[in-house]
Order: sequence, then C-alpha cells, then structure tokens
Amino acid sequence: MCRNIRTLYNFEPPVTDEEIRAASLQFVRKLSGFNKPSKANEAAFHLAVDEVAMAAGKLLRSLETAAPPRNREEEAAKAKTRSVQRFSRPRG
Repeated sequence: MCRNIRTLYNFEPPVTDEEIRAASLQFVRKLSGFNKPSKANEAAFHLAVDEVAMAAGKLLRSLETAAPPRNREEEAAKAKTRSVQRFSRPRG
C-alpha cells in the first residue's frame, strides 16, 4: 500500500491539494490497517486523514530547494522502467 505514496515535492506543476489528500489517505490506511473504517472508527479515521493532509501541505509549502523542479511525465517514465526491470527478473 505504501508504494502508492509518491514524492510530491519539487514538481512542475506543483502538487495539488487532491494529491496531498490521496497520499494522506494512503498513509492513514497503512497506519490503521483499514481500507474502509467501521462506523465506530469512521470519525477518527477521517479526522486523521484531515490532520495528516494539513501537516503534509504545511511541510511541502515550507520546504526550499535550489534544484530545478522535476517533470512529472519524465519521473513517471523512469518509475515505469524501474518497475519493468524489477518485475521481469527471472525468479530463481
């Protein structure tokens, strides 16, 4: 599940609130072990997602770098290449 959480910092175009929220949801799912919480835990689960998203957004807005922004399409292509290499290895 955590493999779905991607680096969100220093990209062009910049990260969106939806991307931050999606990563926060994945993080809370991983921590809690719930894909979908029960009714009894629903409020706490959604509150945690909101708080993680707020903290993540604050972090991403406060970071500084001298490196040029990365291109999303180029990074996705690199990740796909790594994935193909990783999963096409012969098993022994």
